[in-house]
Amino acid sequence: MAERTTNDEMMSRSELATYLSELSRRFENGENGVDVPVGNKTVSLGHSEDVSVSVDVVERSSRLRGNRETVTLTMSWKPDS
Repeated sequence: MAERTTNDEMMSRSELATYLSELSRRFENGENGVDVPVGNKTVSLGHSEDVSVSVDVVERSSRLRGNRETVTLTMSWKPDS
């Protein structure tokens, strides 16, 4: 069974930098896993030394909608037993 926790919000660049720095610190220091803040909830994830990472960047330009840029970062791992 899969559980998904999602949060969409607008952040300033400074707030985003703080969020990503804190998430980075949690991955670096999480000996038994990592707690990921998602909106008003925290999700506890298992530990793994190796993490698969995918970065996808899309740049779009449209005369009607203007320019739009998207960065998607996907991380996945199998928790240690």
